[in-house]
Amino acid sequence: MNQKRGRLILGRILAFSGRLMDTATFNDQLIDFLVNSPTPFHVALNMSRKLTEHGFTELREQDSWTLEPGGYFVTRNQSSIVAFVMGTEPIVTSGIRMVGAHTDSPCLKVKPIPERDGHDYHRLAVEVYGGVLLNPWFDRDLSLAGRITHRTNDGSLTNSLVNFKDPIAVIPSLAIHLDRDANNNRKINPETDLPPILLQNDDDFSLSGLIQRELDCKEVLASDLYFYDTNPAQIIGLNNEFLAGARLDNLLSCFTGLLSIIDADPSLTSLLVCNDHEEVGSASAAGAEGTFLKDVLARIAPDGEDRLRTLAKSLLISTDNAHGVHPNYSTKHEEKHGPILNAGPAIKYNANQRYATNSETAGYFKSLCQLNDVPYQEFVNRADMACGSTIGPITAKEIGVRTLDVGVPTFAMHSIRELAGTSDAFSLYKVLSSFYQDAGQLGAGTA
Repeated sequence: MNQKRGRLILGRILAFSGRLMDTATFNDQLIDFLVNSPTPFHVALNMSRKLTEHGFTELREQDSWTLEPGGYFVTRNQSSIVAFVMGTEPIVTSGIRMVGAHTDSPCLKVKPIPERDGHDYHRLAVEVYGGVLLNPWFDRDLSLAGRITHRTNDGSLTNSLVNFKDPIAVIPSLAIHLDRDANNNRKINPETDLPPILLQNDDDFSLSGLIQRELDCKEVLASDLYFYDTNPAQIIGLNNEFLAGARLDNLLSCFTGLLSIIDADPSLTSLLVCNDHEEVGSASAAGAEGTFLKDVLARIAPDGEDRLRTLAKSLLISTDNAHGVHPNYSTKHEEKHGPILNAGPAIKYNANQRYATNSETAGYFKSLCQLNDVPYQEFVNRADMACGSTIGPITAKEIGVRTLDVGVPTFAMHSIRELAGTSDAFSLYKVLSSFYQDAGQLGAGTA
């Protein structure tokens, strides 16, 4: 059997073998993941638990590693995670199939000394994390979640995650009677307009005291706390064709990559990296510009020359959401490149390498979609508009791997509540699952 026909049969087997769950089950699990992952710390924790349930072994960076064939995962800062499968085939022959995403989303982060009192109300001062669309944060039922560094009752120093879950805060809008231009020229000052209100008439209130009671700890030393909307993600639309929820950018991709690598071919080496801090530039120890992925790869392939040979045969699919063409603002899109919701994942291009896609990597992804009967689309910005970026170009620069950028089309990116199609994430899952089982050449040959 020739290689081309073998890959064609493999693709059909993956598409129709029944190993993949159905769309409704996938979306139910995705919604559960979104609801229970309000911060990057909770994302990494929930991914770790899912991997453990499926037989992956947790590693720690400070320990010595002995890697045998099988599944592993490691976290950094409790907010970034790398999961990988050590295949039975030599990696210098097979390369590594890599998928990338990010665990963080734009939001409001609580300041270190946040209490602001006045007019009988207790508020918490916040700073804006990432490129937040601010207007939708008003009049929402908000809660708090994040990581707390504290002393336990026996005096030891530790980190704990906290999630209040209940709606405990709100940022009320100013009534239109007091701002007649609100619908015409509204400007938001994040310092003065955004501190959420928690309660009133309680002179003894302090955030550290609230956390101390929640965790039953001796002393709160520091925190990374974020506000989030308690309204859960859900399927909406007359025909249930839309998924509405917070943090679709980019937890949708984290979850899709997670389910895909769980079923990876055990003979092939595969990897999923989900970095924190993408929304603020990735320049951190846990971000894509840091050393996390490079450090893991150095331990997977300790020999320098073998690692370079392996990376030359590897491919990274960077998965981060794409901008669906909004019917009310269609002029914001390039005429021929406006992705439609529920029409498949979009391949993302940019001439200035804000996305890392090139003809070889795009062609491979299209081929993979065709083999699995998955529709695909293509996205590029208007030439007169600036382009965002992803971990794709950063990772490609840091480790020298061939890369492409793809994503599920969404509306309202960076809003407190975003919108995607109910079939698109499942389509991406089918393609990534096939990618993790593709024993063929990762890319095109040379003529």
